[in-house]
Amino acid sequence: MHRFLPYVLCPIAALAISQAPLCATVTIQSLTPSHASPQLLGTPIVWAVTAADSNPNPLTFQFNVASGSQPYVLVRDFNIGTRSVGIWTSQPFTWASIGGEGVYTIQVVAKDFISGESATQTASFTLKPRATGSQATVHKVSNSLVALFSAPSCPSGSSMRVAFYTGMNSPAYTDWAACNSPVSMNFYVAGMLPATTYTMYSQTQTAGNMTNGANLTFTTGDPPAALGKKHVLPGFTVNVPAGPQSDTVDSMLLWGFTGSVMPVATDLNGDIMWYYSGGNGALVTRPLAGGTILTIQGGTSWNSADTELQLIREIDLAGNVVHETNTGIVSEQLVAMGATDAGSCLGVPNPAPVGTACLNDFDHEAIRYTIGENSYTAVLAHIERVYPAGTQGSDANGPPVDILTEMAIVLDAQWQVVWYYDSLQQLDLDRAAILGETCALPGCSVKLLLARVANDWTHGNTIQYLASSGDFLISLRNQDWLIKVDYNNGAGAGDILWRMGVDGDFTILAPKSDTWPWFSHQHDAGYANGGAGPLVLFDNGNTRVSSPPIGQGKGVSRGMALTVDETNMQVTPVISAGLGVFAYALGSAQLLSDDLYLFQPGTPNAIAIEILPTAGSLNGTEVLNVLSPHPSYRAWQMPNLYSPPAW
Repeated sequence: MHRFLPYVLCPIAALAISQAPLCATVTIQSLTPSHASPQLLGTPIVWAVTAADSNPNPLTFQFNVASGSQPYVLVRDFNIGTRSVGIWTSQPFTWASIGGEGVYTIQVVAKDFISGESATQTASFTLKPRATGSQATVHKVSNSLVALFSAPSCPSGSSMRVAFYTGMNSPAYTDWAACNSPVSMNFYVAGMLPATTYTMYSQTQTAGNMTNGANLTFTTGDPPAALGKKHVLPGFTVNVPAGPQSDTVDSMLLWGFTGSVMPVATDLNGDIMWYYSGGNGALVTRPLAGGTILTIQGGTSWNSADTELQLIREIDLAGNVVHETNTGIVSEQLVAMGATDAGSCLGVPNPAPVGTACLNDFDHEAIRYTIGENSYTAVLAHIERVYPAGTQGSDANGPPVDILTEMAIVLDAQWQVVWYYDSLQQLDLDRAAILGETCALPGCSVKLLLARVANDWTHGNTIQYLASSGDFLISLRNQDWLIKVDYNNGAGAGDILWRMGVDGDFTILAPKSDTWPWFSHQHDAGYANGGAGPLVLFDNGNTRVSSPPIGQGKGVSRGMALTVDETNMQVTPVISAGLGVFAYALGSAQLLSDDLYLFQPGTPNAIAIEILPTAGSLNGTEVLNVLSPHPSYRAWQMPNLYSPPAW
């Protein structure tokens, strides 16, 4: 069934002048699936949309999906189509659901954001169960290390998960999922070794009683060595193997490689157990509970000529897109909220006049958190603004200065912007980047000046929601600062509440032998254990290494954990361990479940290093070292792909 709902918005003044509408219409001409309905659960369905706009303006397309009588869920927000011979075609929309059999409604909205006109069309599509009768089934998907496990329905009020194991090993488990009788239960099973046969079965829990389903077998394939130049599989070397002092409960490492190297998960021996080969230069920012992952990816946004880091995508373990938004629609929403520094970079004169500002790309971070029962996603985005000559110590007789910084942007459960923080409105512009960093092409997106060079002023790289106060902790790498921002669970003004680091608001209580106790050019700063643990971060150490006096750990990056006393504005190091290498960029830090620490220097090689603290010392013992000869933004050590760290 197709429903066609054209929508026409005509200016009232125009209608008063003439009996004939002077405005134009947007009309959706077709909404076509790649496969005819019905299809089995999990089948990727590619939807193609064509539309016409009698205005000469770009058309954008939004896709929403509803199951049965449930409300629509936004899957992809408004993004630009392509135009040929007067007809607009949306970017292909791939939909693959394992949410349960039944009738789904696919809704597309085509909108001309210049005129405000839009049109809506819907189509029904039926998904059939893979498990029929009383037997579970297991199926291959496009990812050779992932299985689709389908089981018959279970009683409402119960819950189900899938256990899977190989040989005589103990089982691993998916997350529990609530039963929704009479709908079947479907799981992506991931975290398996290549070319290996696994036994898997369902477990149903009802009122404290556990029932196991029948055993099924599934044999994984080999991961691709490469999928063209853009998707290369990494290799690993174990320099220090896991031993009795290592954390072997958290037996999986998730690696967020950069550039052409695919994100992967491995065991502690460096054996690959999962990979992601979709998207364009996918940067993994955070794994989420239940087996989805937040990423920043390249792809077309409203400026079709600019594809670098324009998309935020949440993906499932099979690589399907669960939610997607882009810089174009986010900019549109921010401007509507009054954000003066977040306009579109599209169509800006080059070189841009002094005072011009725009939202450039998504940058470094996307996180998920909840307030009460409401879910939010916070992201960092680059903004840049042109300032007069002489700004930040530049030549007063020289050209204007392009300054690159960031916004923190909060999206609600439907991925609509509801709050933002603007560095340009809060920080002291006269405090330039500590080491004078600039950002230039190639390798750094700069859009407003012909010189294509910007002052890389703050380089925000981490944001954490602080449940205890309802505020945000943000890491500003090029300021050598962590700042606490007044978010107040969405009611805050975005003011900076304190600054931590050299020349900040805190005193650090460190041994006198450490002549440079503060972090610098840090990455992945956050309070561990959901805020109950110490503040853990990766101290790249760029300022410490490049500036005298050089203290303990000369020339090496450090893994740090700090206790923070906001009442007395004091910071006390718990661990400040030299890691034996200097990582000038990238890096991550994590407190593990048994009080060990995982630190990952990200450049020039990625190294997952477990540190066992030494009692009475700020140092520790290296009890795991797994190296890959590729840069990695972050790494996480976890028990499985369904249970990420609390931070």
